[in-house]
Amino acid sequence: MADSLIVASGRSHRHVGALADHIIRALKENGFGKARVEGLPHCDWVLIDAGDVVVHLFRPEVRSFYNIEKIWAVDAPHRIASTAN
Repeated sequence: MADSLIVASGRSHRHVGALADHIIRALKENGFGKARVEGLPHCDWVLIDAGDVVVHLFRPEVRSFYNIEKIWAVDAPHRIASTAN
């Protein structure tokens, strides 16, 4: 698990790639070591796992398709069902 989860969108493949590049570089420059990165070659959905912080960068169409915000919502059906038992 992570302490923080960031979900953001870029306007295009190039924009998502540039955002990911900037975040990875900033993490290294500020001494946060090597973050694990997934999805960088395609730049539809880039996941940056920096340990305490996990960043999801999406193109808008991919973000709406996967809708991961719903998974983490307080009122998500799986959370309500588990608290009702």
